[in-house]
Amino acid sequence: MKILIMGGTRFVGVALTKLLVSLDHEVVLFNRGNKPAPVANVRVILGDRTDPEQIKEKLAVESFDAVFDNNGRELSDSQALIDLCCDRVNHYVYLSSAGVYLPSEQLPYFEGDATDPQSRHKGKLDTENYLEKLFKERNFPYTVIRPTYIYGPQNYNDIEAWFFDRILSDRPIPMPDQGQTITQLGHVEDLASAMSAVLESEMALGEIYNISDVRYITFLGLAQACATVAGKPNYDKFVFFDTNKINLGKRKGFPLRNQHFFASVDKALSELDWAPEYDLLSGLETAFQDYIDSGRKDQPVDFSLDEQIMATAQLRD
Repeated sequence: MKILIMGGTRFVGVALTKLLVSLDHEVVLFNRGNKPAPVANVRVILGDRTDPEQIKEKLAVESFDAVFDNNGRELSDSQALIDLCCDRVNHYVYLSSAGVYLPSEQLPYFEGDATDPQSRHKGKLDTENYLEKLFKERNFPYTVIRPTYIYGPQNYNDIEAWFFDRILSDRPIPMPDQGQTITQLGHVEDLASAMSAVLESEMALGEIYNISDVRYITFLGLAQACATVAGKPNYDKFVFFDTNKINLGKRKGFPLRNQHFFASVDKALSELDWAPEYDLLSGLETAFQDYIDSGRKDQPVDFSLDEQIMATAQLRD
């Protein structure tokens, strides 16, 4: 297939580009050219995806079998591209987020569960709704992917690296409440393989799939898993703090949202030729190696917010 990837040079785009090239697809990237393509001899079309005129100018003469829209945050980022693809592509795969679900006391989230129009991912939900509208009106061939937290090599979101910073510095890890909040992570390469798998499935057209690991973990369990792969399996330096009693303003004292957050991937397992390759420990091993190789472990870290949390927690003990 000839496949267009929007972006392709950061995190998910890197993993997806490498995978699709390894499967002998012809891959073309569309981005601003700020970073080199992750695979040699991959063609790059330079442009700003947020500019509808550039989308029309740069892509009107192109043809693709499939499009991966990895980095559209708002409907305005994607609408011109979607409209251009109508009647011209066989599959449009949109990377959304499980963050669109309405907070609920019944978990895990399933694909048909209620969504939150006021979530921080409102723009992604607007794009999902636009794709659904086109599917009903024009049979537009799309699939939506909703990952939970993504981790792995080249992660630019401070998730696993946040823990590694503190573990390798032998510092206490601030932990919301008692660390028993349950969450879910999925490896970036497993996400890429799921995205690739939808191309082979006609059943995936017009569908939404949660993609992540099959298991869930507590915050404390995640910290301990990070410590294990960092060579400190008996790490026990934690400071538990009451999130209702410490006002951090807009700053984040912990890298994950303090709510139970996990989704069922049963639909993807049954309808796609896909299953996760990584469990959490094997996936974190790849993330830790990237942490070392990237030089992150030698970079200075600002622990001032940790100090504030710990001081406040100790005052209240």
